[in-house]
Amino acid sequence: MTIRLSGMVSGMDTESIVKEMMNAKRIPLDKLNQQKQTLQWQRDNYREINSKLVDFRNNKILKYNLAATMNAQKAVVTGNTKAIQAEANADASSIPMSVKVNNLAEKSSLPKAALTVGMVEGGVKATLKTTLGELGGGLSTYDLFINKTNISLSKDDTIADVVSKINGAANAKVTASFDEVSGRFNITAKDYGTDNNLKMTNSSGVVAESSLLNLFGMDSGVVPIAAKKASIEVSVANNGAQAGNPATYIQEFSSENNTITVNGVKMTLLAVSGTDGATEISTQTDTTKTLDTITNFVKDYNDLISLLNTKVSEERYKDFTPLTDEQKKDMKEKDIELWEAKAKSGMLKNDDILKSTLASLRTIITGQLKGLSEMGITTGQYYENGKINIDTDKLKQALQENPQKAISIFQGTAGSQGIYSKMAEQVNTSLDKLAVKAGTSKYTTEITGAYKTESLMGKKLTDYNTRIANLQTRLTTMETNYYKKFTAMETAMNKYNSQSSNLSSYFK
Repeated sequence: MTIRLSGMVSGMDTESIVKEMMNAKRIPLDKLNQQKQTLQWQRDNYREINSKLVDFRNNKILKYNLAATMNAQKAVVTGNTKAIQAEANADASSIPMSVKVNNLAEKSSLPKAALTVGMVEGGVKATLKTTLGELGGGLSTYDLFINKTNISLSKDDTIADVVSKINGAANAKVTASFDEVSGRFNITAKDYGTDNNLKMTNSSGVVAESSLLNLFGMDSGVVPIAAKKASIEVSVANNGAQAGNPATYIQEFSSENNTITVNGVKMTLLAVSGTDGATEISTQTDTTKTLDTITNFVKDYNDLISLLNTKVSEERYKDFTPLTDEQKKDMKEKDIELWEAKAKSGMLKNDDILKSTLASLRTIITGQLKGLSEMGITTGQYYENGKINIDTDKLKQALQENPQKAISIFQGTAGSQGIYSKMAEQVNTSLDKLAVKAGTSKYTTEITGAYKTESLMGKKLTDYNTRIANLQTRLTTMETNYYKKFTAMETAMNKYNSQSSNLSSYFK
């Protein structure tokens, strides 16, 4: 440790002298810290933009692109409403249908989908906590062979354990459950369809003895019940029928599961029609949902391009550099806030990524401008920088007359992308560029998470940190050397004064 003699002999204020000398030497360090701070502010601005773009893509565009959000068709169900639940697709026809449910689809299962679990000692009905050993099978281990999957169980396993192990055997493709009221243990295929019929076979495909089924009161060689298809009968009136043509067209439809789509109407079958009669299904145009979706999109789009336009045109005050700690000591809190507001302004002025994003988003809109304007959606004045305006009355009328046109423009068709998909792709491209440059994440709206250090800005900040640390070390060494020199001077002067005092004593 260096001992500092601060002008005790010379009378010089060496502390102030060294401080003034070091202030000049610290100017390069201050500049490096200011450049680092500016880069950090710029990166924070990028993360704000990244968050808005992720939100626009994930929570707006991708949701607006779902078929249901633009669907202007509504299914109306009357008659036997217990048998069918109906939902009209965007391409649903306006043809009324009369539908009878003849059969519901059923999954493959063990007979009656139930095994009866026996009584435990004392005649008490088994519960989920009952072990296999308590059921009295007398074995230490039990096996269940199903769909070429062997499930091994212990006498210490409870019925709840058995349910869990069967359901956890992915290759078995079955669902097990136990009803404590009836004492029934159910095993059913997970999925509908004849391809998913249960087979009581081991890994070699051979029907095998199952000690678990025997314990539960069933012959393990039993043949499972095969899956059944659903079937409906659809009747459509032939309005204005001519001689020789039927007054009503009738056709049967079937499905592996309980969902069938006819004439653009998705029908979920709930029960066999039976004596309750047919279900009447018609469609009507309801543009409320479509109108809301388009209106929300326009607002979200305008908000996003307004933010991007603000950032690329924000004034940059180059004379307002980040304040050093020394500068802040002599300033009031309010003055610091005002200064830093100026210093932080324009961090992304004329930024290439933002300008490219703006241009691409606006191009997507102008590419569909003819169709959009026919629906009452137009761009604003040139000074509004791409803002979209809506004539609500004109849009409502257009949607009522031809809702499919709006769907084609915004969601696209089988052969082309719509506005939503194109914008999602463009935003994704911009997020990739931000990730490379600033180290942001394209998957989250988080604005406090860590940046990726391998990004361009991350590497630059690492370089700043290294240069700042090295310069700080050199300055510390330099300051120490200054104090050593002043200390040496003080020591020499003290020695000189002592010698001079001794010589003077000889001449007295």
